[in-house]
Amino acid sequence: MSVKKLRKLAKTTLKDGLHGLCFSPYVEGQQPGDQVSEKQIRKRIEVIQPYTKWVRSFSCTEGNELIPKIAKEYGMQTLVGAWLGSDPETNEKEIAGLIELANEGYVDVAAVGNEVMYRGDLTEEELLKHIYLVKDAVPNINVGYVDAYYEFSERPKITEACDIILANCYPFWEGCDLDYSLLYMKDMYQRAIKAGNGKKVIITETGWPSQGTNLEGAFPSYPNALKYFINTQKWSLEEDIEIFYFSSFDEGWKTGDEGDVGAYWGLWNKNEKLKF
Repeated sequence: MSVKKLRKLAKTTLKDGLHGLCFSPYVEGQQPGDQVSEKQIRKRIEVIQPYTKWVRSFSCTEGNELIPKIAKEYGMQTLVGAWLGSDPETNEKEIAGLIELANEGYVDVAAVGNEVMYRGDLTEEELLKHIYLVKDAVPNINVGYVDAYYEFSERPKITEACDIILANCYPFWEGCDLDYSLLYMKDMYQRAIKAGNGKKVIITETGWPSQGTNLEGAFPSYPNALKYFINTQKWSLEEDIEIFYFSSFDEGWKTGDEGDVGAYWGLWNKNEKLKF
């Protein structure tokens, strides 16, 4: 299929509506640790609001706590994350922020931590304490933890603690050729379902970068990013799979962790222009 046709199909796919989008608040020159303003959040929420039912945020401090509040103003549902790392003081603030937002009615699903086990920032026991603390504080809300799909089969105690399984599924990061990527993601999803043992599974992140260096057989490119987006959304719609696409906007700071591909995961570029 020509790039022109792919662009047209991607645009139609977006207009048909997505289940969810991962929200990127940081504009050029900003990174986690910087304060984000209400103005920049509002501007970006207005860009994505016509296309998605849900929005996912990653932190409850430094202005990020405004994301679910503004999303609710625009009639969207929210998956709100507390960002947990190796600093206990910051973790306490994040957890307190998540509980406060939940008790004020801004949280539809609460995520206690994101890839903490994958990064090795906390022990399993430390993470479990945080999860159970939030569950006790907000008993009427589904509480989960976000990590790579395979962590849920490897860590049954964490899976047991979660009301809901929040699995990140990235064929790209496992060097998968684009032609097999949808099959591979379906397999990742099935592994998370099996680990969850009857619990609901949401794919909290998946995506494909539009530029950058390849990882084994996974090649970032504009046509590949379009194809992956179209295939993912078609599957999501056909089989009623809840997916939060990663990501809404390109963010330059991510190159520090991910290399050059880090800056190119957005459906929109860093200036809020739709790539297709």
